[in-house]
Amino acid sequence: MKRFEDSVVLITGPSDNGIGGAIAEQFAEQGAAVCLLGIEKPVRLIKRLQRRESAAVWHEVDICNTHEVDQAVASCQQQFGRIDVLINNAGVEFSKPFEEIDDDQWDRLLSVNLTGAMKMTRAVIPFLTEQGGVIVNIASALGMAGCAGYHAYSASKAGLIAMTRSLAIELAPRGQRAVCVAPALVHTPMAHKHISSLDENSMKDLETAHPLGMGTPNDVADAVTFLASKQASWITGISLPLGWIPSWGLPAPEFRTSVAQNVKKPLKG
Repeated sequence: MKRFEDSVVLITGPSDNGIGGAIAEQFAEQGAAVCLLGIEKPVRLIKRLQRRESAAVWHEVDICNTHEVDQAVASCQQQFGRIDVLINNAGVEFSKPFEEIDDDQWDRLLSVNLTGAMKMTRAVIPFLTEQGGVIVNIASALGMAGCAGYHAYSASKAGLIAMTRSLAIELAPRGQRAVCVAPALVHTPMAHKHISSLDENSMKDLETAHPLGMGTPNDVADAVTFLASKQASWITGISLPLGWIPSWGLPAPEFRTSVAQNVKKPLKG
């Protein structure tokens, strides 16, 4: 029997080549039905899931919109009859000096990364399987160690980590769990945009902060599927660092201002 056979997993912000997509494929490989929610349809990912004959559905949803979130979650519940796991993966990010951050950028980033995760979680909890339901939040190294230039992003991910702790306490009497992962740099198109502009010294600093090297989306998916599984049934409230040592922080001066991304719409993990 596969590890997630007969389970239903909701994943926000999946992309063709990112963390969310890798998580979706691993859950599908292990027998789960997956509901994918986001703004940009991951066409290639969906085709890969269909070739595998996985049960997968797509809902176009802005996770900042309460009505859209509630409708999509209810639709997934009606279609599959249950929700066992929620993966809050969708997120946006930008980098710039603190004094240059404008209100709209700050508000948009926190709205997607933190409030969006809250809205998804709030909508799912009434349907979440008791005695085994799990919420997994995708945070970041920057929510623990921080990095100059990523103030809003760090604040949003630190908030997600804190929300996980409190949620775990609230859900425990129902036999449900809340956990979090905090990856360092992962080989995704988003990360490559940053790295491409770094000089040799900055790259060396960055490598020092990643003693096992940069990760892959599958590295994150491995941790996520484990934490969502019955094998982790005695683990809750944690935020697991992936690929780095928190006390080292994240140096690399140029990295903090390498990209100032437009955050009008969510970028998928």
